[in-house]
Amino acid sequence: MSQIPRAALILGLAGLIPFLFGTATLFSASLAQWGLEIFGARFIGPYVQIFYGTIILSFMSGVIWGFATKATGTVAASGYALSVVPALWAFFMVGGGARSASLSLAVGFIGLIAIDYIFWKQQLAPPWWMHLRILLTTVVVICLFLTANA
Repeated sequence: MSQIPRAALILGLAGLIPFLFGTATLFSASLAQWGLEIFGARFIGPYVQIFYGTIILSFMSGVIWGFATKATGTVAASGYALSVVPALWAFFMVGGGARSASLSLAVGFIGLIAIDYIFWKQQLAPPWWMHLRILLTTVVVICLFLTANA
C-alpha cells in the first residue's frame, strides 16, 4: 500500500470540515445556532456543503487536468475531456433545493472516483492517490446523503 504524504492527508482531512460541520448542524440545533451566530446562515447545514462541494468538484477538475498534462496523444485528449466533467456536472446539476443539490453532488463525487481511477490506472496520478480519494470521498458522500435525507 502506498503511503499518503502527510501534508496531502492533513489537507485532505481538513477539507472534510465543511461537510462534517454542515451535517452536524443538521442534527444538533445548538451547534446550528452557534454556527449561525458565528459564521452566518451560508456556513451551516446544507448550504455550506453545497457551496463548498461545488467548489471542490471544480477544483478537482483542475487536479485532473494537471494529471492529463502528463499524457500525450489520444490519452491526453481524453484526459482533458474527462477533466472538465466534474466542473460541468456541478454547474449544470447542482441546484433545485438542498435535497436535489446534495444528491447531485454525491453523484458527482462518486463519478469523480471513476475518473480518478482511470488516471491512477494509467499511472498519471500518484501511487497513493486512490487511497486518499476513496477515504475522502466516502466521508463526503455519506455527509451528502445524510443531508439529502435529513
